Amino acid sequence: MTYKDQLKRDIQLKNTPKRIISLVPSQTELLVDLGLEASIVGVTKFCVHPKHMRLSKAVVGGTKQIHIEKIKALYPDIILCNKEENTKEMISELEDIAPVHISDIYNLEDCFELISMYGEIFNITRTTSTLVANIKLQREAFQVQLQNKDKLKVAYFIWKNPWMVAASNNFIDVMIKEAGFINVFEDETRYPEIDLNNSTLNEADLIFLSSEPFPFKEDHIIEFQKEFPEKTIKIVDGELFSWYGSRLLLSYSYFQTLHDKT
Repeated sequence: MTYKDQLKRDIQLKNTPKRIISLVPSQTELLVDLGLEASIVGVTKFCVHPKHMRLSKAVVGGTKQIHIEKIKALYPDIILCNKEENTKEMISELEDIAPVHISDIYNLEDCFELISMYGEIFNITRTTSTLVANIKLQREAFQVQLQNKDKLKVAYFIWKNPWMVAASNNFIDVMIKEAGFINVFEDETRYPEIDLNNSTLNEADLIFLSSEPFPFKEDHIIEFQKEFPEKTIKIVDGELFSWYGSRLLLSYSYFQTLHDKT
């Protein structure tokens, strides 16, 4: 059977894959929530959800560096990757071992497409259709709550030393908008480095410090509050702004709590 991945590459599979390696944390969690945990044979050291996965499955490296011999020894039927999180060099090596499916996520429609692709590949279309429908229900209910509410402006920090923020053309920016906020750096692209004296920060009503990839903590709030005494500074759950699998089921209720507390 021939399938397509999100880069429009052909993926040739003889049968429904029974031995899966996932090199993307959010996709690992998605597989588990789709009932495929028993088929997963390898994960990364960053696959933290569910917590037991790194104990019960072979850890084959990270998202940028892998143990290629470990992967070969697992005899995977398919390897699941992501364009942004994994490297071209890795994927080239992996294609000599098994078919590689690459995701490429920029918006919610891409998320729904990926889930549906997994439904076809793993022969679980009813399960994936239900998941997509449930995420859409959560989304629609939240959008009703947002009606007639003023949108606050946000600066979303993802890194320190150097300071980096989420701008446009990435999934975090999409989720900032999904959450009902305006990204003050939307006129820039990707993840620009900035100084704390950047004039654009003056436009922000809120400064969000993400829990990942840099693990911002409460003491960083104090640091920012000295620089911006008039602004509201919050630590936010980075997974709920950047994980694009089944964790989306939790995102909208979390976004509601952010509004309730501002």
